[in-house]
Amino acid sequence: MAPPVWAVYCDGSAVPNPGRMGLGAVLIAPDGVTRHTVSQATTATGCNNEAELRALLLALAALRGHGACTLQIHSDSSVLVEQLGARPGPPIARLAPLFDEARRLLEGFGPVDLRWIPRHRNGEADALARAFDATERVLVVGEVLCGMPWGAFQSVTPAYASEVAPV
Repeated sequence: MAPPVWAVYCDGSAVPNPGRMGLGAVLIAPDGVTRHTVSQATTATGCNNEAELRALLLALAALRGHGACTLQIHSDSSVLVEQLGARPGPPIARLAPLFDEARRLLEGFGPVDLRWIPRHRNGEADALARAFDATERVLVVGEVLCGMPWGAFQSVTPAYASEVAPV
């Protein structure tokens, strides 16, 4: 029997780039139905690559709390996927300590499959990462918006909400 696999979609945002970072992740339990979301605004500033990496670290911490072992991680950051993949590219000195931390945390799980996905397939995690953007916001209330699950606490810009979940 194959081990139960958790699906993870993570994304980070830096506004402007570099700027204030927002982190978001969607964790889907092996049953394919149970979903958990994490969303965090940081007071620190960093670049988009740092935000992507910090979003993964946030997701890994949450997954540990749910007892996850086998992971299929999806990210729209080619840098993150390349650096944590089987054959990492040249190291990014400024982010090396964070990548080392991510590698250490990933070793604590069973098999991990890390995949790059296009941004349009990472919309919910992206919205969670951008939920704390300082621009005009609209509160998204309810469990479902146009067939996409959203927590009642999420907020996104009206333009972005209509882009990822057109009415």
